[in-house]
Amino acid sequence: MIKLILILIFSFSILEASQSLKNLDKHEIFDAIEKGSAYLLKDQNKDGSWGSPNQTKGLNIFAPAPGSHRAFRLAVTSLALHGLIENKELDPNYDSSISLAKDYLLNNLTSLRRASPMAIYNIWSHAFGIHALVKLYQSKHGSGLEEKIKSTIRQQIFMLQKYESVDGGWGYYDFNVQTKQPSGSSISFVNATVLIAIREAHNIGIEAPKDIVDRAIKAIQRQRLADNSYLYGEYLKYRPRRGINRPAGSLGRSNACNLALQLWGDSSITVDVHKACLDRLIKRNGWLDVARKRPVPHESWFAVAGYFFYYGHLYASLCIKKLPENEQPEFKEKLSEILIPLQEKDGSWWDFPFYNYHKQYGTAMALISLANCKS
Repeated sequence: MIKLILILIFSFSILEASQSLKNLDKHEIFDAIEKGSAYLLKDQNKDGSWGSPNQTKGLNIFAPAPGSHRAFRLAVTSLALHGLIENKELDPNYDSSISLAKDYLLNNLTSLRRASPMAIYNIWSHAFGIHALVKLYQSKHGSGLEEKIKSTIRQQIFMLQKYESVDGGWGYYDFNVQTKQPSGSSISFVNATVLIAIREAHNIGIEAPKDIVDRAIKAIQRQRLADNSYLYGEYLKYRPRRGINRPAGSLGRSNACNLALQLWGDSSITVDVHKACLDRLIKRNGWLDVARKRPVPHESWFAVAGYFFYYGHLYASLCIKKLPENEQPEFKEKLSEILIPLQEKDGSWWDFPFYNYHKQYGTAMALISLANCKS
């Protein structure tokens, strides 16, 4: 009887939540973007960056100083700049903020290296840096800086070539032998993030070496499962049915991997594959949400880590744009209905307590996602 009562309470709470989502006003997406953008404007550091190594807790992400925090700050600043350009390119109230962030990236990205042979967080900075610089190049804020931006992107691609895993593709740790060329496992969603960034660079006339692209594509394909889930990393290839590799465990990375493969010509990533994975993300969103804000990485069911939440929705929003136009509105609405109620009172979004970087990257990712959903 107690079990039945609990099930009924849980069912009614889900029904109530779904009803509240369906009642979202169409204008709320614009209000959420305004609040999120204002949060980033207020939180920006004086040097134009976002984030800091403050707000430590009992258990902190492994981060050899100072290189790890340089990488974190550059990655977060890249995301924040990307989010502001997407939503505030033509708003003069944000011109100064965008200009400061632009200068910070152009002055600091090229000097970034890995923090230690084991901690290769700079991969994220190079990838998100390319994303941001391509957006900058395409915006009014890149006017007169085109060659500087392109040369910086080329240098970021060179660094990605330098830190390529021996498996092909990239990882952010080397727990093996810490060699000059990283010996750590190739990680599916890291490969996806980098390949999508490199494809964006390709679209403005910057080419990456074909061999590193081909090896990264093959690494993702090796990690793809029949149900369109993806292994967390190649090191799990002999354990494909572990929770982290099942559909619920792959929710936050499947869309990124699908998009990367499609952008680089894999014809097996069809509209139906996108729709199936987007539908899975929406209907099984609780597996991601239950991990949101948990302080220990991978402590949740299916070994989901909190920091996959906004990452997963960002790349889902990009996959929606690959659907036929008449099928996009439904998914855009559903994604917005997930994200908007999670905005904090200060205008931020966050999913994992991460020094003083979590509100900044969470807000930026949510803003980019909503920008893709508002049209």
